Amino acid sequence: MSRRVDVDGVSVATGHFINNERLDCAETFEDRSPLDWTWKLADVSAGNADVADRALRAAHDAFGDWSARSPKERGELLNRLAVLIDEHVEEIAHVECLDMAMLEESLRQRVIARGARNFRAYAELASNYESRRWDSNTTHNQVLRMPAGPTVVITPWNAPFMLSTWKCAPALAAGNTVVLKPAEWSPLSCSLLMDLVAEAGLPPGVFNLVQGIGEVVGAALVAHPLVRRVSFTGSPETGRAIGVAAARNLVPFTAELGGKGPFVVFRDADLDLAATTAAKMFDDAGQVCLAGTRLIVEDTIRDEFFTRFAAATNQHVLGDSRDASTTISPLIHPDHLARVEGFVDRARTNGDRVVFGGQRWRDDGLWYLPTLIEPTNNDAEIVQREVFGPVVTLQSFHGDEEAHALANSTAYGLSAMVFTDSQERATRFAQAVRAGTIWTNCFLVRDLTAPFGGCGISGIGREGGDYALDFYSDLKTFQVKEGTTHG
Repeated sequence: MSRRVDVDGVSVATGHFINNERLDCAETFEDRSPLDWTWKLADVSAGNADVADRALRAAHDAFGDWSARSPKERGELLNRLAVLIDEHVEEIAHVECLDMAMLEESLRQRVIARGARNFRAYAELASNYESRRWDSNTTHNQVLRMPAGPTVVITPWNAPFMLSTWKCAPALAAGNTVVLKPAEWSPLSCSLLMDLVAEAGLPPGVFNLVQGIGEVVGAALVAHPLVRRVSFTGSPETGRAIGVAAARNLVPFTAELGGKGPFVVFRDADLDLAATTAAKMFDDAGQVCLAGTRLIVEDTIRDEFFTRFAAATNQHVLGDSRDASTTISPLIHPDHLARVEGFVDRARTNGDRVVFGGQRWRDDGLWYLPTLIEPTNNDAEIVQREVFGPVVTLQSFHGDEEAHALANSTAYGLSAMVFTDSQERATRFAQAVRAGTIWTNCFLVRDLTAPFGGCGISGIGREGGDYALDFYSDLKTFQVKEGTTHG
């Protein structure tokens, strides 16, 4: 019997999940709650190269049968898994709240259920795939998808359940087998997912989980010769290392590596809408890669925007993520809190102006106050590098060209937001700015069929819809000479 722990009333396995069986390791790592760092949630099995090899061999052995099934057959099992997720939203949300401190109400109402929608959406997309067909050079032509093979998915510590399903659902729907490695700072909700995988009846080896430290077991997974696809979300530094490992075996990989989104407000914008939306960039303690953390406001409305933005920010409530009145959670880990503090301290030293915030909320926790910084210039570190905390900058511009230039002035290109009443201006902005997603007068409105990914150091490749299913497949052209008879 594998080890399990009681996490505030929810039983969670602390081992790996390979071939539909739990596997424990003698070596473990501690998992603590950001809500109270003295609260140890679990000692979790720390995988190694042997565990990585075992998981990938299981995925390799299961691939033949799983890939031979029709998309409809695979979809029936994935839909069964989606039903089970819906039935267990409450406990998954509670464990994830304790494990990474995202607001429990948000997790319960929308984030965890999104995991079920991911499985349903990709099951349907794979089943309804219509291949491209055309005639040319006296042949009938068709593009066919082939499942690529065992897939390694490595996910980040923010929203781990949802982001894992976002990547694993299309891989499984495409006919691949999967080894999932969640982040060691928030591993527990993905372990709950594996309980549901077993209950849904997915065959052994199709969907596996390996726990552990990224530099150890993650590195062993991505370098393994049996891997045929790698999908990663995390930092550019880790993404580069994974890219090198994948390249050695000529394995395609996709990576989402964070952002430094411009939040551009023109003088004709609805300022109340822009200001209240900008204040939402502090949600989840700013630990959202898509957030618009660079407020870039037309000079003629800068003061008026600031007044409304400050008022909206003051409505935030820092507190326990289990409390429905809380709007800003603690940061994930003491090391991450120190990282955020380091950015703000260096900004002060460099002469950037901390307009408000810029310190911990209290000494005995991981909360950091919503912080606004006016940089001395656009080359400042606080402008150019992702903080991944409740810290935004404020800059002004004069005219569309300067707005476009500032929006494009970092190495990132994941998302951008523009607030304007002019469709023409919004279209010019969208054409000029390099970003994988551009929102106009809104934020975080998502369509699962749309491409998702970044430009520059924000990533490689695209997820979402058929773009994901194509990535997890090998495409081939099937040609038949005209006049070939049936039978």
